[in-house]
Amino acid sequence: MQDILNGDENMSELPGDLLYTKEHEWLRKENDGSVTVGITDHAQSALGDLVYVELPEIDQELDAEGEMAVVESVKAASDVYAPIAGVVVEVNEELSDDPEKINADPYGDGWIVRIQPSADVDDADLMSPDDYQSFLDDLDD
Repeated sequence: MQDILNGDENMSELPGDLLYTKEHEWLRKENDGSVTVGITDHAQSALGDLVYVELPEIDQELDAEGEMAVVESVKAASDVYAPIAGVVVEVNEELSDDPEKINADPYGDGWIVRIQPSADVDDADLMSPDDYQSFLDDLDD
């Protein structure tokens, strides 16, 4: 996703309970050990109005940094990469009929997938909200 995302970010407040990647995905660790993943507000804003989301299959094994989903907008199609290795335990089926949920609520109803990690999630490869905001600020320079 990085290839189409640069410049102009007037970011709203980043949710403090999430971790972020340089590819503009977010992760939320759930109480059951799974991890919910979506794309950031910056990503959906850069893509524009989404018209299609290709979701992975339930029980599909994902490699860290491997292709997980595809989002298409009126501007471009972009791969969404798995920020962690694991198995898909749930997908947001509502996105099939209403991909705009990602535009409207990227950190809530616009989540994409839940993954059961194959190992402990290594926070060292992920960014805090403050670190992600600094990363976005640096993109504007």
